[in-house]
Amino acid sequence: MESEHRIFCLMGKSAAGKDTIYRRIREKAAESGKTALLGEVVPYTTRPIRTGEKNGSTYFFETDPEFEKAKAEGKIIESRDYDTVYGIWHYYTKDDGQIDLKERSYLLIGTLESYRSFVRYFGQECVVPLYLELEDGERLQRALNRERQQEKPKYAELCRRFLADTQDFSEDQLREAGIRKRYVTENMEACTEEIWKSICRELGLNR
Repeated sequence: MESEHRIFCLMGKSAAGKDTIYRRIREKAAESGKTALLGEVVPYTTRPIRTGEKNGSTYFFETDPEFEKAKAEGKIIESRDYDTVYGIWHYYTKDDGQIDLKERSYLLIGTLESYRSFVRYFGQECVVPLYLELEDGERLQRALNRERQQEKPKYAELCRRFLADTQDFSEDQLREAGIRKRYVTENMEACTEEIWKSICRELGLNR
């Protein structure tokens, strides 16, 4: 029987506003008394922890050997590897008990690749794409402002990732993944409201 719950996957190029929209949707759920219906999934990464981040909050930070061990044990639902100027960084989701569609729906941040992996793992009917879009110049400025706040800014990696996004989120790739709806993040408040309405409609909830 098809589950009534869904996995909502926020996607978009770097600095498109994924973290901000994620946080605001979580706040909307709390304000509406629906926090328990929209669970949180904390992903994993092997990249260095950034200034101000806490382990287990935005990410669980692990070492390369820990990632390889989980992979060998078949516990990786999806993973993305980034060949950065600092070496390969892994971003991944573990089958660690965080996701149970019999109990609730979930909101998470991912990529087109991870979205496809979730679809393969849980089924197309259980995974809803939420693609965020923003004009490239504005995205680059946001990314630069964010990187300047780091203790040791990694500008070379910022540029590499910005250029890689052009290929990773090309129109061909979006069409292949079945992404049709776009949510523009120029106005964060309006975008948040639009996405929240979409989530409520998908789950058959009153806002």
